[in-house]
Amino acid sequence: MTQPLAVISTGPIDEAAVRAAVEGASSGAVVTFCGVVRDHDGGREVRALDYKGHPEAERFLAECVRRIADETGLAVAAAHRVGELRIGDVALFAAASAAHRAEAFDACERLVELIKQEVPIWKRQHFSDGVSEWVGL
Repeated sequence: MTQPLAVISTGPIDEAAVRAAVEGASSGAVVTFCGVVRDHDGGREVRALDYKGHPEAERFLAECVRRIADETGLAVAAAHRVGELRIGDVALFAAASAAHRAEAFDACERLVELIKQEVPIWKRQHFSDGVSEWVGL
């Protein structure tokens, strides 16, 4: 298996590159997850987000990708954006491929959950009332 794709980006995520990193002739299913900045949280209107990453966030992301690839034997990849994001921007894009859909769905979900638990990236929400707050600290 080649080195899995795991990228932290300050610009828009190259979704096609993440998907291409997992596609292959033996893949009957390619599952992707697209985490998008939404306009609300907890009943409050969100106008923007800032994501701040630990200096070694990409290493942590790569470890998550490798772990799921090793555990499942499948091709998986992920990219996470940091910096200022607006409503509708993609913050996280993950992909997994397998011969069958159930395995691909499972691997992609496991990857996203592991990233959320293990990668040191923090989110600051900016609400329409002018208040900002950090999430998950």
